[in-house]
Amino acid sequence: MDKHDQRKAGIRPAGYEALIARYELDVIPNWHRSFVAAGGLRRIKASSGVTEEIYPPKYWPGDSLGDHLEFALKYDGTNLAILAKIFQVSPQEEILDHIRSKPTGKYARRLWFLYEFLTGNPLPLDDLTRGNYINLLDPEEYYTAETARLVRRQRINDNLLGDRRFCPAIRRTAALQGFERADLPERGRKVVAAFAPELLKRALSYLYTKETRSSFEIERIKPDSMRTERFVALLQLAQREDFCEKLQLIDLQNRIVDPRFREVDYRTSQNYVGETVAWQQEKVHFACPKPEDLRDLMEGLVAAHRRMNAGDVSPVAHAAAIAYGFVYLHPFEDGNGRIHRFLIHNILARRGFTPEGMMFPVSASMLKNAADYDASLEAFSRPLMALVEYSLDDEGRMTVHNDTASWYRYIDMTFQAEALFKFIERTIATELVEELTFLANYDRTKKAIQEIVDMPDRHIDLFIRFCLQNNGRLSARKRAGPFSSLSDEEVARMEEAVQSSYGNETRDERR
Repeated sequence: MDKHDQRKAGIRPAGYEALIARYELDVIPNWHRSFVAAGGLRRIKASSGVTEEIYPPKYWPGDSLGDHLEFALKYDGTNLAILAKIFQVSPQEEILDHIRSKPTGKYARRLWFLYEFLTGNPLPLDDLTRGNYINLLDPEEYYTAETARLVRRQRINDNLLGDRRFCPAIRRTAALQGFERADLPERGRKVVAAFAPELLKRALSYLYTKETRSSFEIERIKPDSMRTERFVALLQLAQREDFCEKLQLIDLQNRIVDPRFREVDYRTSQNYVGETVAWQQEKVHFACPKPEDLRDLMEGLVAAHRRMNAGDVSPVAHAAAIAYGFVYLHPFEDGNGRIHRFLIHNILARRGFTPEGMMFPVSASMLKNAADYDASLEAFSRPLMALVEYSLDDEGRMTVHNDTASWYRYIDMTFQAEALFKFIERTIATELVEELTFLANYDRTKKAIQEIVDMPDRHIDLFIRFCLQNNGRLSARKRAGPFSSLSDEEVARMEEAVQSSYGNETRDERR
């Protein structure tokens, strides 16, 4: 709703919307925009992930800074990035006046805590000495750390997912609550339990390879056998080691990139994600944090990981916040995307989300649903790029001219968590089931063929593969060689065995 339409309809912005307009702030839009009308009933309109809500006149909070801040916390949610910008430019005295007018009020106490948390500047107020402790975030509305930090000063339970250096937020949307009720871990365990342990062991080897190839292919990289084996070896360690520590992340980067591009520390230069569209013209899709901001941000990301791990946050919310947070911070020149996807496995495995001894090839689902994966990345990168002021020199080196750190510190990861749940659900329903079923059918087919002709295993494997490449039949050209001695009847019966297991299914040459 633009300003002209608002005035024409007698509608005034409230909460964050009012303060963004008052202080002329450039911000990533909040997921919820509030307006108060001169008359009428409460109306809600949702589009492209943003909800616009128009309230009747009785909801008008008042004109002061404190009035709109309290309204925002009550109806628009706790947007740390926008609050940080408001606190930078608003008069401290007005915030003090509001807190002093309601010293024990729950919203005033939250504002007091958030002001000091986001600015690092203590307000000239005495610590509270009475009143119950209250949660900073409502656990029914947000994913929160169950082990809260008790803040005696405002008598607040700080249940944020991180600290001032890096603190993502994930709202408990209807979609996320639906995924939680679906109990994907149990669904995955039931799929795995339906197959023999020997088959699962063989399947795991292929799933590791499939995940590796898919993760590289997302970046249009074709790894050689050595790089593939290294990444597979890392995936095998995902359940045993915590890789979200600085030294482990650097070691991880060293193991998965070309040896010439290994790092010994986080980057010290400005990088970005883009593509060349013409001679000496770059299209920039994403500008990464300034190198001088990176160390603090990465220390915050690691601390948030530890906090979510100890605070029993939902494993998928945890994985989304850290893995997507990592790729947005982009701490290395090369390998960030592969590490981002590896961290998903690392966190899900160590949090017990995936069945023990098994892994979900999530990258394969991301590769098959590339538009959805791109959308999950762009949910933050696209609105961010409207705020970043940068220039490129003749050699494509970027300089960022404005202060951007707060946008990377306080990211709303709700969309990313929803996307990751979808990828995992698809992975269980398709990639995992299909691969295990294919192997089970393969074993059955192989046994049936052996009962027809006692051939070497290698020849049977080749026969099945050739049939799957040709709609269940052995072509005349492929009949030569190891199958030239077979009778037409034997070939027909063997083809029937393949078709009985697979129908006319055609598979790529994968094994």
